[in-house]
Amino acid sequence: MKILLLGKNGQVGWELQRSLAPLGQVLALDSKSLDYCGDLSDLGGLAATVQRFAPDVIVNAAAYTAVDKAESEPGVARRVNAEAPAVLAAEALKLNALLVHYSTDYVFAGDGETPWQESDPVGPLSVYGATKLAGEQAIQSSGCSHLIFRTSWVYAARGNNFAKTMLRLAQERDSLNVINDQFGTPTGADLLADVTAHAIRAVRQQSHLGGLYHLASAGETTWYRYARFVLEQAQAAGVELQVGPASVGAIATAAYPTPAKRPGNSRLNTQKLQNAFSLFLPDWQDGVARMLIETLEK
Repeated sequence: MKILLLGKNGQVGWELQRSLAPLGQVLALDSKSLDYCGDLSDLGGLAATVQRFAPDVIVNAAAYTAVDKAESEPGVARRVNAEAPAVLAAEALKLNALLVHYSTDYVFAGDGETPWQESDPVGPLSVYGATKLAGEQAIQSSGCSHLIFRTSWVYAARGNNFAKTMLRLAQERDSLNVINDQFGTPTGADLLADVTAHAIRAVRQQSHLGGLYHLASAGETTWYRYARFVLEQAQAAGVELQVGPASVGAIATAAYPTPAKRPGNSRLNTQKLQNAFSLFLPDWQDGVARMLIETLEK
């Protein structure tokens, strides 16, 4: 099996290099790759790469993810998040290849308290959410074989993430306030990569399993409770903090305005995924705790 992986140095892309390796020959690219074009803003180069390598599976782990910046760069965000996936889908259809793509909880309006199902009405609140939704729709309408995974609050030991930011701020500042009215589930890039590899094998054997799925760890939390969990783990590991977990303040979203509006409810119902692929999704705390051990040991 030949696999084309785009976005190899991102959080999910890095883990995918590991999880996809046992499945076949992996060509992993990023925007700076030389022999092949891995730049999603170069639509012609992207199409040429697919045509030249002729993969059996295309895994697109690249995206424009600067949520606030997208409000002032809608054209760039749309090119990378919507037009590039459309190109990949068209080329996948020609090759009868499977296209794997990652989307986001930001496609929803974020109201209510019920976890979102794949069939629920969408209503993005931001340019980022709207462009990611357009990418989904382009793939679905293309007719190509596909797997689209909507996920939320992605983190990894590699690169920057919310947990690392909270650790740094708790060591540097005298006070720390975190939003407590946005609900979601921290999801590890390693979990996303492992489920992806499992699903690719299944869909290659049973094509009817392709489609749109929600993929996130089990459970739910808020950014405030997430921060407290991180600092509790750090404190237990002997890390000296200026702001302990009990001293973190809880604030409303309205107290921290941003250019892009965030959904209040980012809970995702993952039952469809679990049933289709016979999977068990671990609690979010398990992955975060393991990531912190790796981070704190460095």
